[in-house]
Amino acid sequence: MITNSEAIGDKVAILLCTYNGSAFLGEQLESLARQTHKNWVIYASDDGSSDGTLEILKEYQKILGQDRLVTVNGPRQGFAKNFLSLIKNQSISADYFAFSDQDDIWFMDKLERSIATLELIQKAPALYCSRTRLIAADRCVIGFSPLFSAPPGFRNALVQSIAGANTMLINSQARDLLAETADDATIVAHDWLTYLLVSGCGGRVIYDSMPTLDYRQHGGNLIGANSGLKERMVRLGKMCTGRFNEWSNQNLLILNSFKQKLAPESKLTLDRFEQARQSHLFRRLYLMKKSGIYRQTPQGNASLILAACLNKI
Repeated sequence: MITNSEAIGDKVAILLCTYNGSAFLGEQLESLARQTHKNWVIYASDDGSSDGTLEILKEYQKILGQDRLVTVNGPRQGFAKNFLSLIKNQSISADYFAFSDQDDIWFMDKLERSIATLELIQKAPALYCSRTRLIAADRCVIGFSPLFSAPPGFRNALVQSIAGANTMLINSQARDLLAETADDATIVAHDWLTYLLVSGCGGRVIYDSMPTLDYRQHGGNLIGANSGLKERMVRLGKMCTGRFNEWSNQNLLILNSFKQKLAPESKLTLDRFEQARQSHLFRRLYLMKKSGIYRQTPQGNASLILAACLNKI
């Protein structure tokens, strides 16, 4: 058990969503407990598990203490709404908030590195995210998530999510932004939503090329790493068949509800992007270019141009 005297420095709320995660949950909790930054509390929202997940949480609650591992019932509306329910939970108070999946393994310095990156950013919403190391179910290293080099920003966020929520740390200002999301909003992915709102509302987004955790790839993953050729082809197919267009519609509904909070440059980019989606081919391509939207790789930008030509963006 970690004593109160060890829990110094900025407080971090680790927002852990669970659902039938008994196979790997213990390893994840162990990695959270080993963090070099000690001032944290785990808030575990279970979405109706029917395996041994709740028993594992109770076991670690005895080990860590009930003040270090708090359990709540999730809304049972999918993983994105489960995370949002924790973000909106006003009984959870902290300086920083970290999203946690139930089957990863955090590097020991994940929180320490994340906090050190964000602590100099005052008043503005701030988001730290990183690359991941990919492991198989047996913990064998099988690769890394894509390495991105283009600067993060709203013009990128409109058409791409650059990092998984499992790598993210946000400050309290960013948490307050997310908490304003309407309860009935359709959320494509909470990591994408976080990137959109922080970058769009004048915040800072920092992408770390060094991994902060082992991202386990297994049959139960809701969302994989999207790092190989096969996954790129799948994404291209979704873009060309209109799936990406649906995602844009859902993201834009939320962004328009935040229009008063968007930075002036973000408003202009958003307006041009929305006009482009409603325009004929040549004006559409002109406005897309004018908006400045971009993806992180040449291949991604090529698929973006194709989707714009097909009016599937």
